[in-house]
Amino acid sequence: MPGATRTPRLGTWRVGLNRGGIELRHLLRNPKEMFGHLSNVVVAVVVAAVVSGDVSGTSTPMSHLVLAGFAAYLLFQIGLVNLPQILVTEREEGVLLRMRATPGGIPAYLVAKCLLVVAMAIGTLGLLLVATALVADGPLPKDPAGWLTLLWVTTLGLLAVVPLGAAIGAVLPNPREALALLMLPVMALLFTSGAVFPFSSLPVPVQQVVSVFPLKWMAQGLRSALLPDSARAAEAAGSWELPTVALVLTAWAVLGFLLAVPLLRRAARRESGSRMTARHHRAAQSGGAPA
Repeated sequence: MPGATRTPRLGTWRVGLNRGGIELRHLLRNPKEMFGHLSNVVVAVVVAAVVSGDVSGTSTPMSHLVLAGFAAYLLFQIGLVNLPQILVTEREEGVLLRMRATPGGIPAYLVAKCLLVVAMAIGTLGLLLVATALVADGPLPKDPAGWLTLLWVTTLGLLAVVPLGAAIGAVLPNPREALALLMLPVMALLFTSGAVFPFSSLPVPVQQVVSVFPLKWMAQGLRSALLPDSARAAEAAGSWELPTVALVLTAWAVLGFLLAVPLLRRAARRESGSRMTARHHRAAQSGGAPA
């Protein structure tokens, strides 16, 4: 019965893409949400204007290295901070409870969220690169190979962090604690993954630990696309290591997909009307607005 299996799957993707398109239109019409993303671009422009000097041992401006790292961090943040917060908030509002009652609801919900977050990330990245290039002489790929590298590193980077963000969002306790639990490790990775400082300047034990995580490889891949080849001298291995970039990001993408759907289904199974009412009651008692 291959046809019977194929149709529900196609229906899940169609429903998910339609839902994602609706949520994206709502985002574009929400000035508060749009301001949050635009503010990241403004910060990048300010940083590019303030940072001076060259990367040690190269003629590459330090501002270009920081901007390439900041671009990677934005992709990382949208997948591993913004997405889990969205999922936890909607879980508290009963969205997962409603999805549980819909055939194929959880996979379609995940497809919609992935579409929304990928569109947010690509739009923010594109705006960041254009704005910094126009205002602060920021880096852009110099040839078709650079643009191709930018494309596949961005795609693999998002595949690595978006499903992982969905899995994290499924297990976080509530929206009020989500940001506090996420920001400390995310900020630690920002300052130790070569996104702000040359990776080779960090202590070797730190390099070994953060090399396990995707941000280091996302930043390195984007540097290879945006910076000249001479900037490779500042890398720990003296090269861009693009095969390793692809391998590590692919491994994280597979892990994220293996975790995301089961954890979201588990979160949905644990939801009930009484649990949601109890959460709202506790929020009201603590003086907070219901989630």
